[in-house]
Amino acid sequence: MMAGPRVGTSGELVVSRVDQVAAWLVTALVSAKFYMLFSFVFGYSFTLQRAAAEHAGVPFAPRHLRRLGCLFLLGLAHGVLLFSGDVLMVYAVLSLVLFAVRDAASPTLLRTAAWLVAGTAACLLAWGWLTVAFAQPLRQQDVTAVVHEWVTAYRGEPGAVVEARLRSLRDSLGWNILYGADMLAAFLAGLAAGCRRVLAETDRYRAWMTQILVCGLPVGLAGSVFMAVCRNGPLDVLWYDVGSAVGVLTAPALTAAYVCGLLLLLRTGPGRRLGHVLAPAGRMALTNYLTQSLVAAFVFTGYGLAWYGRHGTAAVLTGAVVLYAAQLMVSSRLLRRVRYGPAEWLLRTATLARRP
Repeated sequence: MMAGPRVGTSGELVVSRVDQVAAWLVTALVSAKFYMLFSFVFGYSFTLQRAAAEHAGVPFAPRHLRRLGCLFLLGLAHGVLLFSGDVLMVYAVLSLVLFAVRDAASPTLLRTAAWLVAGTAACLLAWGWLTVAFAQPLRQQDVTAVVHEWVTAYRGEPGAVVEARLRSLRDSLGWNILYGADMLAAFLAGLAAGCRRVLAETDRYRAWMTQILVCGLPVGLAGSVFMAVCRNGPLDVLWYDVGSAVGVLTAPALTAAYVCGLLLLLRTGPGRRLGHVLAPAGRMALTNYLTQSLVAAFVFTGYGLAWYGRHGTAAVLTGAVVLYAAQLMVSSRLLRRVRYGPAEWLLRTATLARRP
């Protein structure tokens, strides 16, 4: 997303077969799944934050509100300066809902989550069918003109980059509200799981997790493949939102399968070793998230190399893997010396209203 579509010297879109396959696989295996995974974890962490406040004998509400205020400000700076697809502001706002329903019963939370997912999918499906029925196919010259506008902005001076970010934030507000309902569903599911200590007592829920993995994987993959067919071909791009609707509806199944599969893997010998490697980056998740945006902004915009639109999906994915590998090493070494990453230290300082 931050790298933009690859364009040729004359401004035309350039999509190789390798890039098509890479984009198709990202849509099928990642899109609409991983933001739900992170939202689930965030909802689960709410219960840990509440337990920590109770253990310390301090009121939870002031802590929580300070944490959300800091998170929102970080997200605002992140969205304006680095990445207009920021989720931190959305998380901060939705966490107010979590606070309001913190004492709700787990079945109520899960039913509400199911209705939110169904409602989001229904809205997307209605819009998608209207698009298929009445919208005109996009003309190539219109697509080229829009791409040229973004290329000019993101390869330009820092002021032009910020202006483009602000415009993108404005244009995506409606979609953020719609998909915010989907994120809230994952928040509520995470809250319900946290109340039952699912991640802390995996042995107790082992059979249940195995069943979710076996049932959720085929259902989720089927919906995700259909979404990729609609978004990335061979169906016309007019089917984009129809595919998104099916993807949103089935993404919880695949996300749950991912979570349960990972938890079951971590109970094995190789899984424990993998968890040991990944854990430091997880403890610095916020710092690494912001760092990824910072590196991408330097590489792809006028802040630095201005490579926006110069590389295809496959090359960008390769770079992302290399960056994450570097973050694994840096996180491990840094946390041997300090307790928190920089962003985590700042967020914790705001939460506690003192230095941690």
